[in-house]
Amino acid sequence: MSNAAIARALSEIASMMELLGEDSFRVLAHSRAARAVEDFPGDIASIARGATGAADLRKIEGLGPKTAEKIVELVTTGAIAEHAELAAKVPAGLLQLLQLQGIGPKTVRVFWTQAGVTSLADLHRIIADGSILKLPRMGEKSVEKLKAAISMLSESTKRHRLGPATVLAEAVIAHLKARAKIERIEAAGSLRRGRETVGDLDILVATADPAGVVQAFVTMPGVTAVLQSGETRASCRVRLSAGEAVTDDGEAPIKDAGEDSGPSMQVDVKVVPLESWGAALMYFTGSKDFNVALRGRAQDRGLTLNEYGLFPEDHEKTPPQARHVRPLAGKTEESICEALGVAWVPPEIREGRGELDVKGTPRLIELGDIQAELHSHTTASDGVLSIVELAKEAKRRGFHTLAITDHSQSSVIANGLKPDRLRRHIRAIHAAREEVKGITLLAGSEVDILPDGRLDYDDELLAELDVVVASPHAALKQEPKAATERLIRAVSHPLVHILGHPTGRLIMRRAGLEPDMAEVIAAAKAHGTALEINAHWMRLDLRDVHVRMAVEAGCAIAINCDVHHPADFGNLRFGVTTGRRGWLRAEACVNTWSAKDLHEWLKKKRR
Repeated sequence: MSNAAIARALSEIASMMELLGEDSFRVLAHSRAARAVEDFPGDIASIARGATGAADLRKIEGLGPKTAEKIVELVTTGAIAEHAELAAKVPAGLLQLLQLQGIGPKTVRVFWTQAGVTSLADLHRIIADGSILKLPRMGEKSVEKLKAAISMLSESTKRHRLGPATVLAEAVIAHLKARAKIERIEAAGSLRRGRETVGDLDILVATADPAGVVQAFVTMPGVTAVLQSGETRASCRVRLSAGEAVTDDGEAPIKDAGEDSGPSMQVDVKVVPLESWGAALMYFTGSKDFNVALRGRAQDRGLTLNEYGLFPEDHEKTPPQARHVRPLAGKTEESICEALGVAWVPPEIREGRGELDVKGTPRLIELGDIQAELHSHTTASDGVLSIVELAKEAKRRGFHTLAITDHSQSSVIANGLKPDRLRRHIRAIHAAREEVKGITLLAGSEVDILPDGRLDYDDELLAELDVVVASPHAALKQEPKAATERLIRAVSHPLVHILGHPTGRLIMRRAGLEPDMAEVIAAAKAHGTALEINAHWMRLDLRDVHVRMAVEAGCAIAINCDVHHPADFGNLRFGVTTGRRGWLRAEACVNTWSAKDLHEWLKKKRR
């Protein structure tokens, strides 16, 4: 049982308690325990199963005697009796309402107790008939915000974020590889293109044992429904939690997710002939616009292109593969591109935006190019690692430089540092340099950009820092003009190195700021400030289209993991993918530079 599943159960207990109006201290204890479990770097279930499980769990900050006992109960029996008792009193639909942005348990309790709302459908009803306006604190503006939150939630049920979708795809692939003889296997579709959200997963397989592959897939742990099953393809709904145990390198075994509930997504597994592998991979990767453009190039040459290969156009109604026509190319994507006289382009940029006109394959940034992390948090603010622990993990991952950038004073909820604490923290970072050799530790801060564009510390203190990452965290619903002026003021500040997650969005949860990014990019370029791609799959901010704008403007880019937990380093691949979607080359990303070049760039703003 994953940490996420345990945390979900504790969080649901807290939510149901609050909906029932129970003691606030008990609610807080369960919420705190859920966060502690979710953030814990080790396997909670393994600890709980130990001979002294409850006692060992109590050693983890945030877990008390009662919550520890409930975790042991959940891990050993598969359920928590109190969870079941609460669930009998609270309609299940109310928990879905808690997913709405800006809607807390107190508001949901009002909906339930005063308007009889027990589901999203009921909420739609009282909005439609206007009776919601009779409830406390529900004016027209509040209702409009609620409608926007419902719309955002509705969208999130249709697609899934890149991170969880990637992990599920890796779990399916690992499962099939372990149970069938496979020659080639790869995820296609929008996942392969690195889109920030994914609808369905397409897994292509080349194998001499199609039946074995299909059988292994439809019986995979985590499958909730078999939608279709044939000789060479199958379609299933699979829980996203089926992939939770796969690490960022995809090598951990998948777990039995049968006891878990939660969201699922459709996964299609297609067996294709090995001789058509390249054609099928290209076809099912897309995008639609790219495929249309590529087929147009084929038609211009008197050829026809489909998922089985590139064939001479003979204007017959029956498909060429059905008539056993030998394809001119099809085994690899590169062979098809060569036959059509176009450069092979990476899947991340196949969006029908002129990529077929490039003269050669662009050398986009790769994961191995990254040599530094410039945005990280320790226990001094809201991270889970000490300075030394964080430094050792960054060194283990091969970085030559780590900037420690704990939150500034305005981020109260993140335990932001007051000036005196920051100065002590700077000294602690300097001291840690002597303890962890082989990596350069930089003292920095993620400084809040206040609503008017001022920074959260005065210039004298900022000048003491090696790195300043300026980020917006509050007032994220500003008017576009004000947001633009706010960010331009920040990137123009002579002591700011990086604009962190510029819009503050959370994918499918919060829209964030909507500035004129062209103006912000121009200002950043003029002042030598880098724009960050925050690599967490819930952010990916800069988004890909803004990366493309910044690249074309010649603005420097940073790709950072915004590390709070050791596993956050694993999100780097999603930041790199977003950079690739924006046509980012390694030399334009400050994290790829040598230690000498990077440190020289950082020092320029201290002269």
